[in-house]
Amino acid sequence: MLVLGNSLGTTTALWGPQLDALVHHFRVLRWDLPGHGASPSPGPEVTLTIADLATAVVALLDDLGVAQVSYCGVSLGGMVGMSLAAHFPNRVRRLALCCTSARLPSEPWNERAATVRNAGMASIAERVISRWFTPGFAAGQRVLVERFTADFVAIDVPGYAACCEAIAEMHLVPDLALIRAPTLVITAAADLAIPPEHGTAVSAGIAGSRLICVDNAAHLATVERSEMITPLLVEHLVSD
Repeated sequence: MLVLGNSLGTTTALWGPQLDALVHHFRVLRWDLPGHGASPSPGPEVTLTIADLATAVVALLDDLGVAQVSYCGVSLGGMVGMSLAAHFPNRVRRLALCCTSARLPSEPWNERAATVRNAGMASIAERVISRWFTPGFAAGQRVLVERFTADFVAIDVPGYAACCEAIAEMHLVPDLALIRAPTLVITAAADLAIPPEHGTAVSAGIAGSRLICVDNAAHLATVERSEMITPLLVEHLVSD
């Protein structure tokens, strides 16, 4: 089985460009973050950590009777994947991490959480989504951007805010040395949300990992450069 973890502010639709290729090789499980897509709201009083999200993935696998999986995650989904592979090493066969980080500055994420709690998801939609794609790609894919925007503004505010605060508190750097699963790390040259040096640091901390930087792509590189990234994921994830 292959588990796919979404980025903050997206739903399982994120994986549309990869899905046909991946289901050819795997039984695929896509999961939504709390309050995103089909996942229920965690409620306004709930706090979350990256470890909580990783533990929730393990609980889901236990419910399905699945002992071991390969895992691929984008951004926050990748952060969950790092925690999962570090603390539940027997559950992760292979790992792919896209446009993610082991640690980010806390203040912007706490500020974003406060903003959406006060003014709703639409108040930050344009600012956030403008960093998901390069300007040229966004200009030529207006329908796709509108679809991502609609999914974004529909996200539950407490769920989104709790995920922002989980990122603010994240410190996965010590966990990197615990990861034993063969790992592919993909960065995007034009990623302003999580610049490539974050992925470089992640790869440096995971023994034996492979690092690839994709040109002409921003934060949702798996969408923008799917023709390049999908074969890389398939090659890595199906390897013995």
